[in-house]
Amino acid sequence: MHLQILYTVYIVSYNGICVNILSADINLHAIPLQNRLTDSRNTDIIIKKANRDNIFRNRRKAMKVRFHLPDFSGSFKLNLLFAEMLRNHPEFFREGTEIASVYGVFPPCLWNGGRSQGGNADKNYIKTVIREFNSRGIPLRFTFTNIMLEKKHLSDERCNMILHYADNGMNEVIVASQLLEDYIRKEYPGYKLTSSTCKRLDSKEALLSELQKDYHVVVADYDLNNKFDILNELPRKKDIEFLVNACCQPECPGRLQHYKDISQQQIAFCNHIKKYPNVPFDVEKYDPNHFIDCPYSKRSIFEIKELKTHISPDDIWNRYVPMGFEQFKIEGRTASTLNKIETYMYYMAKPELREEARYFLMNMMEGSGALVFT
Repeated sequence: MHLQILYTVYIVSYNGICVNILSADINLHAIPLQNRLTDSRNTDIIIKKANRDNIFRNRRKAMKVRFHLPDFSGSFKLNLLFAEMLRNHPEFFREGTEIASVYGVFPPCLWNGGRSQGGNADKNYIKTVIREFNSRGIPLRFTFTNIMLEKKHLSDERCNMILHYADNGMNEVIVASQLLEDYIRKEYPGYKLTSSTCKRLDSKEALLSELQKDYHVVVADYDLNNKFDILNELPRKKDIEFLVNACCQPECPGRLQHYKDISQQQIAFCNHIKKYPNVPFDVEKYDPNHFIDCPYSKRSIFEIKELKTHISPDDIWNRYVPMGFEQFKIEGRTASTLNKIETYMYYMAKPELREEARYFLMNMMEGSGALVFT
């Protein structure tokens, strides 16, 4: 099985972040299992694979555990290879695991919010990413969650172009600004809308009110995670999404202000790159509260497990899913590739096969050029 992917991305540095894939023709190979694993169980795995695939597919029909994965643009190859691995080798994964969407933006993106993202994805790359995920039945979800937008920003040429390219009835938008939400509902009615965690709906009453509105999915504030006295009483459980691996400090008093500062930074970055495309952007000028120095944003999957907002994979399968919840978001748009890999393994791989699954994925990535060791 061979998959050829053509794309181009320009390297632009922003706050130490680069979209660092050069223009290239990339061949991704779904290399047969016997060529990827080298231990003594290879033959047994290959012989049993057909029967096991049927068993797993039948079982998955009864349970849905739907994950929203980070960064379809900067982590394009990682997420595409992971999707191929999940589809072709379900035996590695926990029961019912599905990819509900891959979320993010194509930078520069004035409507982006929640995380500052730099870079410059060209039109061919945008079309390629949309096509490759959608052809596998995976929606893209645009994080259009900038909460500082003004009416003049609605006519942004690039953001409207992206919505036009992806307007096929499959893709989705996460919204936080009522101004932008109203515009998208009017101009792009084919998109399913998700209510963002950036709204900071951290009370039972606020979440109940949001669930009464016409949203495809509502993301609960993660300060409500694990508060089962509240969660038990919520309607529309299958439409409520939980951010399972939040790195922020629980009940942080500065989080809403941080979202506002990020939104202003994104607007400033987009204006800067139009005027001075070859001049580095100084993010510190647009960080009045010094959130760039926040140590919590750099926490790894191993450092967040003790937070009271953390939802473990065992909790997902043993508590949340039996209650009727099925939507789970993994954050990590600006996380390192290795941290994302480890997080995917932690949440979706079977514990007893985690090491083997990690090796399998990293071997695929190395073989395709998505992961380079020097």
